[in-house]
Amino acid sequence: MSAQVFNLPDVGEGLTEAEIVSWHVEPGQTVAVNDPLVDIETAKSTVELPSPYAGVVELLAEAGQLIEVGTPIVRIVSADEAGTGPADDASAGALSTAGDVPTTPSPELDGAPAASQELREKGAPIDESAAGAGEPEERPQVLVGPGPKAAGARRRRLSAVVAAAGDEDTDQRSAPPGQSAAPPLEPTVVPAPSVRRRPQAKPPVRLLARRLGVDLQALDVVGAITRADVERAAAQLSASGAGAGSPLVDKRSLATPAGRAERERRVPVKGIRKATAQAMVRSAFTAPHVTEWLAVDMTDTMQLVRELKADRAWAGVRVNPLLFVARAFLIAVRTFPEINASWDEATHEIVYKDYVNLGIAAATPRGLLVPNIKDADAMDLRTLSNALDDLVATARAGKTQPAEMANGTVTITNIGALGVDAGTPILNPGESAILAFGAVRPQPWVVDGQICVREVTQLAMSFDHRLVDGELGSHVLARTGEVLGDPRRALLYL
Repeated sequence: MSAQVFNLPDVGEGLTEAEIVSWHVEPGQTVAVNDPLVDIETAKSTVELPSPYAGVVELLAEAGQLIEVGTPIVRIVSADEAGTGPADDASAGALSTAGDVPTTPSPELDGAPAASQELREKGAPIDESAAGAGEPEERPQVLVGPGPKAAGARRRRLSAVVAAAGDEDTDQRSAPPGQSAAPPLEPTVVPAPSVRRRPQAKPPVRLLARRLGVDLQALDVVGAITRADVERAAAQLSASGAGAGSPLVDKRSLATPAGRAERERRVPVKGIRKATAQAMVRSAFTAPHVTEWLAVDMTDTMQLVRELKADRAWAGVRVNPLLFVARAFLIAVRTFPEINASWDEATHEIVYKDYVNLGIAAATPRGLLVPNIKDADAMDLRTLSNALDDLVATARAGKTQPAEMANGTVTITNIGALGVDAGTPILNPGESAILAFGAVRPQPWVVDGQICVREVTQLAMSFDHRLVDGELGSHVLARTGEVLGDPRRALLYL
């Protein structure tokens, strides 16, 4: 039976491994080409893989498992051939048990004892070690079907069930003249091998069982084990005061002090979290960071935000302070294009870029993502708003693709949305600058020599000092503040 094996592909640049998030199919299900097959989480995003083949699927990996690129994750058998494998063996066994086999003996059965021939006519599997004493052990016996392939010949043994179903006078029959009666055949019962199968349970359930000291192998549960099953087993252990000898107790938990285990959790670092950690370490210890701070009076900008929200012409367009911070930052980068560059370590060159791919740091349930808006500097305010809205929605849904996070040039992180005033941002690897936008709060401010309450924010910009001198970085940050302090200034730099 031919089958197509689908190996985990490299869906991004330099991908070495990915986590199986969830399967869209079940074992034995029939799929067509391009049907959704599985969701995987790479170091950058969650990607849905379609089926490259049509047929019946056999899963080779479990949800939650970390798989290296090139490892088989699913086997797909052609639907036309799916019924010629193990299913045919089962049907063959059913036919032989019913006695629905050809009465004409196969040439391969010639020379067998009369008792064995009688059992074959009844469709019983034969114990070759007892019935075929004069025949080489390697010679397979064929009862139903075309016979075993050369690579995997099978022997059938006489089972107790089939032996009991035979006629009582089977061993009483006399042999043909000149031959002695064949000795009665004793049923041979082959014990099933003892195999400890890995119980079906999701990683959080396994973690809970480990913490509560429950051995999942000992649970008598049909299908996947749930949290309720584990908690029920733990309650039984507690109520019975079971010790180390109980089959439900996970022996590995006995080596961990109960008090500490109840107050600690261990979560493997993988996927987006692992990639983020590696990127931040690489950036912090490769690019010499410089961070500058600026307090900005955003009263006029906040008033403009409220006016556009009430304007019918802007109905359906998401207008918020981040939109104007992004617009002001893009104007500053366009005014001082030398900041829009990257450092090529291999050639020791500075690469200046005539486009601005604006990254937006987005917090998602799976970790921090930094997708970017391609050619953001060429967009008007309305187009930029729509692009920001789509970027954030896609990131939070976990649908951001690797290409959407590649080739960024500068980034904005909106820490103010979390109620934070300021921070020291770390550069996204390969980029020249990152701007942290803090919370906008009413604060005392001097206007025309008078103290009044204004809406003020803190901007913090980190930049790569290999690329950006202090003067250039200061110009970019100051120009961003100027536009936010007086939105009319944007017209001067368009």
